[in-house]
Amino acid sequence: MTGQDHTRDDHDHDHGPGRGRGREHGHGHDAAHGGHSHGVSADADRRWLAIALGLIGSFMAVEVFIGVMAHSLALISDAAHMLTDAVSIVLALIAMRLAARPARGGYTYGLKRAEILSAQANGLTLLLLALWLAYEAVRRLIDPPPVEGGLVLVTALAGIAVNVAAAWCISRANRSSLAVEGAYQHILNDLFAFIGTAVAGLIVLTTGFRQADAIATLVVVVLMVKAGYGLVRESGRIFLEAAPAHVDPDAVGDLLVRQPPVTEVHDLHIWTITSGQAALSAHVLVEPAGDCHAVRRDLERLLAKDYGITHTTLQVDHEQDSLLTVGRAGEDPYDSHCADAHGPVHRHGPHDH
Repeated sequence: MTGQDHTRDDHDHDHGPGRGRGREHGHGHDAAHGGHSHGVSADADRRWLAIALGLIGSFMAVEVFIGVMAHSLALISDAAHMLTDAVSIVLALIAMRLAARPARGGYTYGLKRAEILSAQANGLTLLLLALWLAYEAVRRLIDPPPVEGGLVLVTALAGIAVNVAAAWCISRANRSSLAVEGAYQHILNDLFAFIGTAVAGLIVLTTGFRQADAIATLVVVVLMVKAGYGLVRESGRIFLEAAPAHVDPDAVGDLLVRQPPVTEVHDLHIWTITSGQAALSAHVLVEPAGDCHAVRRDLERLLAKDYGITHTTLQVDHEQDSLLTVGRAGEDPYDSHCADAHGPVHRHGPHDH
């Protein structure tokens, strides 16, 4: 390659985030690229997360022991829910470390999707655990064992205090990180479950209605199914290269083609690298007199402003550039852009999506 010597001296492979030549390749990396806030923010406060993890982990172990002693399935289910809280905090801490590592070798996106792998495993575990707890809760509704209502009430009240403290700790960290915010929401969810368990313990203590413990467990099961399904669904969308849930690719294509002097947009792909980090690529055709470089810059700014998409790869060509025409004589060169169709073609006026 003329003028480029890919040696150790001229091509340093230790590029940190934002130090590559993104503008030359049309990735839309502005000067602020070095401050990516995708996925987990690098400056999130690990110390507060570690304190919250210590509170959750310690109380979880105590709660399992007391739950077995008190014959309370509600306490055991709450402890299982706290396990997911601990896992979400651990994921946030791991993601912080991974986010700070530059992409190397064959991992051109780095290891950001480790967060998604863990999220899917966490979601599947939640669903399986919820099935077991639901079975046990139904069995105890039919034949309720004796439950120590006083012990359940005291433990649940302590759990409420621990969750409030853990939530306060995480609120002190940088919640602009999606993983940190996810851990915060997990703990709030668990707080509501402990409130339900405390009510069940009070009912058992004052009325002797032992089924209240199983009913509280079913409430926790519903929360676990909701959280688990959400994790599996969102991680599944990312693995299947789906567009982010809040982005309609057809609407994006129509928006881009309305910008002068754009005449056509095709091969439009929008996907998610990891949570909070969307990417887009497209082939854009402009009028013969259009300025390809200016169009690319304008479209990148538009995508960043309207959709928050800053990782873009836009191939911008002139509509009648015969040098880039592929196909036999008499064919529409743009319909023959590739042998395998890559979604709808966006042009001016009504068109199929």
